[in-house]
Amino acid sequence: MKTKTLYSCQKCGYQSPKWLGKCPDCNSWNTLVEEVVMGGRGQAGEGGAETVPVPIGRVEGEAEDRFSCGMEELDRVLGGGVVAGSLVLIGGDPGIGKSTLMLQATDQLARRKGTVLYVSGEESARQTRMRGERLGIAADDLFILAENSLEKILGHVTRLKPSVLVVDSIQTVFTRTLESAPGTVSQVRETAGKLMLLAKGSGIPVFLIGHVTKDGSIAGPRVLEHMVDTVLYFEGDSGHPYRILRAIKNRYGSTNEIGVFEMGEKGLSQVGNPSELFLSERPLGVSGSVVAATIEGSRPLLVELQALVTASSYGVPRRTTIGVDHNRLALLVAVLEKKVGLVMAGQDIFLNVVGGVKLVEPAADLGMIAAVASSHLDRSIAPRTMVVGEVGLAGEVRAVTQPEIRVREAAKLGFSRCILPAGSLKHVRVGDVELIGVASVAEALEHLFDAR
Repeated sequence: MKTKTLYSCQKCGYQSPKWLGKCPDCNSWNTLVEEVVMGGRGQAGEGGAETVPVPIGRVEGEAEDRFSCGMEELDRVLGGGVVAGSLVLIGGDPGIGKSTLMLQATDQLARRKGTVLYVSGEESARQTRMRGERLGIAADDLFILAENSLEKILGHVTRLKPSVLVVDSIQTVFTRTLESAPGTVSQVRETAGKLMLLAKGSGIPVFLIGHVTKDGSIAGPRVLEHMVDTVLYFEGDSGHPYRILRAIKNRYGSTNEIGVFEMGEKGLSQVGNPSELFLSERPLGVSGSVVAATIEGSRPLLVELQALVTASSYGVPRRTTIGVDHNRLALLVAVLEKKVGLVMAGQDIFLNVVGGVKLVEPAADLGMIAAVASSHLDRSIAPRTMVVGEVGLAGEVRAVTQPEIRVREAAKLGFSRCILPAGSLKHVRVGDVELIGVASVAEALEHLFDAR
């Protein structure tokens, strides 16, 4: 068996026959590490049954290609359930709850689908059992395996024939065909490749839990995210109990869906109505607070935006945001100054989305402007008023998508008045809610504060 030595970049996967101080691909310094690559047998993609091209209409499929995992929030993010033969990668910060989520999901899967194999490369079987007891997990068909060798894991899969396989985590698994350490680029790429062949060849859904780097990306080669079918990120703030599961890539569904969970003493609990949860502690009669409506996939979400405008004690005023784009706030403040006449050149402006939610949809623009103006004028907004609309540079309020879904969510939570773009009024048919259509930012502020 032939062997050769290569130097692999631990950040991007670039390979060089000699050591280099700087990676020519990603321009990172001191990231090339020597790895011994075994040639010949054992390479991913070699061997196996010969395949032949088949017309798409004649491709054989199982009667049940997608099944529920027993957790509605996880099913939502996956696109409706687990797809047979899929390879799913779940990433997130340390301690965010990735292993807890998968343990609870595998407990439900074992009760519904039969044998499930949970491979733990970081904890012993005893430690995993202790975690399971705390979470109330006791499914008889849930098997725990504390193993790091890929060959041994595949051997147990062959004997058990599980309906679902979970590997926690992919950075701890190694294959004997390579002499490099676990977690290196070549090991992660090789082990993920063989697990992908297992999933596609046997139809067993495989879940991989991955570590993240300091910048929040999945550790290991970038090719890992290209190999898998679905990439999920588990997000959350350590200061809040809420966790958001978001799809970054999904070959079997939308990438706009989110799942909301709440971390408690007995693990993660699903949040069926996150809008009500995020607004449960909202202060009433306080300036700088407003409720805006956003859409995450097919789910309407009402969130509270809080702004604080105060005189700056520095030469350059600060613009600080949490949960929204910093540049978007600067743009909207400029619109307020130019089109409405609110001068805030010497004011520090702080904007926060309550609950740790991140807003990327432009429909929250009017809510951001309302919160900033409310704090600047020190005038509160009616507590049962919801605001939605995209704001342009000319100060106009543009129509938003799916306005009726947003208004219905507000009506369900007891809101009696909705300020929305005039262009969206014709698409809304909701009773018991006062609908106010506005064409400009100045008109929206008149309705917000004149009613006070």
